[in-house]
Amino acid sequence: MAITLVNPGGLPQIGAYRQVSIATGSKLVFIAGQVAWDADGVTVGKGDLAAQVEQCYLNIGTALAEVGASFDDVAKLTVYVVDWTPDKLELFLEGVARAGAKLGVTPVPPGTLVGIAALDVPDHLVEVEATAIID
Repeated sequence: MAITLVNPGGLPQIGAYRQVSIATGSKLVFIAGQVAWDADGVTVGKGDLAAQVEQCYLNIGTALAEVGASFDDVAKLTVYVVDWTPDKLELFLEGVARAGAKLGVTPVPPGTLVGIAALDVPDHLVEVEATAIID
C-alpha cells in the first residue's frame, strides 16, 4: 500500500476519517468528481442524500479499480454537498457506511466536506472527488 493513514496526537480523534495520509507511491491518480449516476447516467436516489453518497463512493471505487487501486490507496477525498447543514451528517455517514459495506472497506482517508449552492443538475445532492497514490 502506498498510503498510511494517521490520526496524530494533539489533533481531534475523529472516527469518520483520519487527519493525515502519508503517500509513498510513484503514480498520482486524480478522479474527477463523481455524482450519483449509475453506469447508464441515471441519477440514483433522487432526493435521498444517503443513497447519493453511497453511489458517489461506489463510483469512486469503480474508478479506482479500473486503474488497479482501491480506497486503501486514496490520499484525500473532497466532498461537495448541496445546502449542507450539520444535521445532514448522519445521512452522509450512513451513505459512506453502506458504500463501505459493499466495497468491503472503511473509506476513511483525510477529506474536506464543502457546502455548496448547487451542482451540475438539480437532482444531484453530492459530488465526491479523490486523489490516490499507487506504485
